[in-house]
Amino acid sequence: MPLRILHVLSSNFFAGSVAYALQLAERQSADGHDVVMVTDQGGLSDKITCLPLPVSNRSLLQRFKNICFLRKVIREQNINVVHAHSRAASWIAHYAVRGTRVPLVSTIHGRQVKHSALKSNDIYGEKVIAICPHLVDHLANELHMDRQKLAFLPNPLDLEVLKQIKRTRTNDGRMVISVVGRLNGPKGAHISDLVALVFPQLLQQYPSLSIQIVGGEWDSFPQTGKDAFAGLQSRFGERICYMGFTKQVLELMANSDVVIGAGRVAMEALALGSAVFALGEACCHGLVTNENLGDAIATNFGDILAVAAPFRPDPAAITHELETYLTGEIVPKVDITELSRTYDLNRVMPKILRTYSSAIMRKLSPSSIPVLMYHRVPDAPIATKHRTFVTKGNFEKQLQFFTRRGLQSITFQDYLAFSTGAKPLSKFPQKPFILTFDDGYLDNFNNMLPLAQKHGYKGVLFLLGDFSVSGNFWDIGEDVEANRIMTTEQKKVFVDQGWEIGAHTLTHPHLTRLSDEDVLNELRESRDRIEHELKTTVVSFAYPFGTYDDRVKDLVKQTGFEFGISTDTGGVTIEDDRFAVFRVNMFPEESTFNLFKKTSSWYRKYYKWKRRK
Repeated sequence: MPLRILHVLSSNFFAGSVAYALQLAERQSADGHDVVMVTDQGGLSDKITCLPLPVSNRSLLQRFKNICFLRKVIREQNINVVHAHSRAASWIAHYAVRGTRVPLVSTIHGRQVKHSALKSNDIYGEKVIAICPHLVDHLANELHMDRQKLAFLPNPLDLEVLKQIKRTRTNDGRMVISVVGRLNGPKGAHISDLVALVFPQLLQQYPSLSIQIVGGEWDSFPQTGKDAFAGLQSRFGERICYMGFTKQVLELMANSDVVIGAGRVAMEALALGSAVFALGEACCHGLVTNENLGDAIATNFGDILAVAAPFRPDPAAITHELETYLTGEIVPKVDITELSRTYDLNRVMPKILRTYSSAIMRKLSPSSIPVLMYHRVPDAPIATKHRTFVTKGNFEKQLQFFTRRGLQSITFQDYLAFSTGAKPLSKFPQKPFILTFDDGYLDNFNNMLPLAQKHGYKGVLFLLGDFSVSGNFWDIGEDVEANRIMTTEQKKVFVDQGWEIGAHTLTHPHLTRLSDEDVLNELRESRDRIEHELKTTVVSFAYPFGTYDDRVKDLVKQTGFEFGISTDTGGVTIEDDRFAVFRVNMFPEESTFNLFKKTSSWYRKYYKWKRRK
């Protein structure tokens, strides 16, 4: 289902964050989403709607005007999610979405300064995308952001586009080093050190070497760097040159033997097949190889460390390492497969959309949604060691209580539809809750369904994929008659009445005791058979006996389910972990106070505090 997405960013100079936002927005538009971009430069893209706004202007009056402008765009364009790409953008977007049901997602590209505004205002929204693992740690440990709202998603690369860019330089015996990056701030200072302290020796020692500097902000380049550059040009002429900002940067990198840079520059250069010397704002990894690729990814190729530390490049060490490459002593090799697994746009884009989905639901329902777990609804009390039943009479009393309390039932399919924009955010209930019933007992059809229809409720029925099962065979020694399972035709009636059908395996085993292959078979077969027999889509899975671990959760994700439903463990909210959704057991006699507790948004936190799980 297409989303209506508003991107907000500062673009007073072209940086990696601008390239990231443009790539994201243009790809989302190509995929069918309705995309609007608000930025300092109105004509930044000819593929999406770009509206000019001085986002970078931080005067109080202009910020107020910016907030009003964004609120108007959000209202008129019926925006589902706002994605901000700089601190200035996050600040105005934070106030623009206040009082609305529209969430804010922020991508953070670098370390953030701690100050009072960040402590008092959660300006980054419901979800925060950090572009490398070290940045996640910085935000969690130093800014005390909730790790549940943080997601590591790197700057993606369109590898298909990069494959089209070929090296055109002939083997003329020359060697080319390209330095690519902004010439202002810490990067400018580091490049200045290279020009003054590293390049003179290399150009002197290797007559076949040429060096080109690519990037904007020459006016902000340190004067020592400018002076050293002028001196090198007078000595070596065109063997060192300044290219400025160019749209042909990918072609330049493809025709370079070594690219010195960090962040997106380093990723693209590696994908293009050039050797990379990773030198960023925070540290220097040197020549990137298979051995240090993981460390380089963790810091965004030298730009970000979890803990701030003074850093100044070591000119002697850099000179020596570049010499080992120029002499052929070291030939760095990088496995492009690992790079693709991390940065491929086709892998990252679905994760970004899932981040939007999570942000939407965090905004719609910041507190816990009560998820109630039932099994049998018999006419009278039955003999059962687990006491997993509520009599027909008591069940109706509970439904009456839910009505008096103003609760509205939704399903996990409904939840998913709201989270993806398939259902309008304005229709999300003020007091949602979810009714679930495990196993598909016959009394669910005879007693529960008529009462649910009478009171206007629907829920989720978790069924075994083996439709030949006629009774409960996993709870030995219980009442056989009370444990009878519905027929296929009776199960179809639930689908016709708008109920969601979830999977509950084929044979109701303890999944943690099975091999990966057997778990996958239980998952896939149960889902496929239910979808075939009942002609419905299965998005949720309930763990038998409520037993699962990280391995089982990962297998449920791999199988394509959207939710994994637990019993008395899991996150505080569904968005804390969609594959460990907490449910509360409903027992034969529930007092009015118990019903009040179990249907309150605070109950999950209370339960976690009391039971320690």
